Order: sequence, then structure tokens, then C-alpha cells
Amino acid sequence: MSGEANSMSNVNVAHSHTPQSLRMDGSIHVCPLSAVPDVVARCGASHLLTCLQYEIVVDTPVRIKPGQHVRLHVDDISQPIAGYVEPNEQHMTKLLDFAHAWGGQGPMVIHCWAGISRSTAAALISLCALNPHAPEQLIARRLREASPTAYPNRLMIRLADAALGRKGRIIAAVESMGRGIVTHEARPFSLPADFSGLA
Repeated sequence: MSGEANSMSNVNVAHSHTPQSLRMDGSIHVCPLSAVPDVVARCGASHLLTCLQYEIVVDTPVRIKPGQHVRLHVDDISQPIAGYVEPNEQHMTKLLDFAHAWGGQGPMVIHCWAGISRSTAAALISLCALNPHAPEQLIARRLREASPTAYPNRLMIRLADAALGRKGRIIAAVESMGRGIVTHEARPFSLPADFSGLA
């Protein structure tokens, strides 16, 4: 773990200072792979984030431009395991860049296999990045209220906390959520992009 901590300390923290020039009127929709076509069509998504291992190919829906569908090829693990791809700093940079490019405008869909771990981590991270002044505990609490089954990938959360310079606050907020309800597949849910007026 010490090597991981050292490597995370070198991640660029500039993302935490990106200004938002437009009011964010969008929303993040989180779902399992099985629900992607329906959720994208129902919410009219303009952006899609896929968090799945490389072997699973997800076609870009017709309504989404190819450049607005980003794939994070990661396995759902929180510690290195031989033969698997753990989330790393490069994945985190790609995720944060995509979140800022979206900018909270319009609907975005984030999915993984079950809609429980990688996708909920990516959603929470995106919201923290776009709402630098909102309490991390607030975002985590709203995530738990929206999804009783959410269990954000802990390695992604640690990487994001380091990348955004949050000094353990995102980690603590996620731990405060507890394990939640254990299931094989989550129900789709959504969260607003803008947390500035929430309490």
C-alpha cells in the first residue's frame, strides 16, 4: 500500500481548481450494462462513460457522438491482482477530463457491469470534481439515498481523493455510506450535476 500512496501523491491536482462558467443543469444517470440502451434513450444522454474490463465491448449508442463515449478499461478490484487491470492514475485523469468536458450540461450516463461499484465511484468522483465547494459527505449521502445498493470502488475513490487534493474527505464520505444492500444488479438511478444549492 505504501507504493500506491506514494504514486498517488504525484497525481496532478489541477482538476480541483477548474472553474464552472455555466450553471450546471445536467444530471448523471447510473445503471448496469443491461439497462444502457433504455437509460440512454429515456434520458436523452449526450455523454456515456463505460467502466468495464477490456474484453467486454459496448457499442456507442446512435444518439451519442463517438467522441462523447469514453471507456475506462478496468476490472472491479481495489487491490492489484495478477491478470486483472486495477484502476490507476491514468484512468483517473481520463475520468476527470471527461467529467470536466461534459461540464454538468445535459444528461450523462455512467455504467459498469452491475451498476454498483465502478459506475457509482465514477459518478461520485465526477460530482466531487464538478462541485469543488460542496461537502463530500453531502454528495455521498445523496448517492446512498438514490441507490441503496451503491458500493463505490475503493481504489477509484482513493485515486480521486489524491487527484482532487481532498485530503481523505472523499474516502471518509464513502466509508460513511456503509456497505448498503447486497445485490447482483442495481436499479438505474440519477443525481443532479449541481450540488451548490443542496444541503
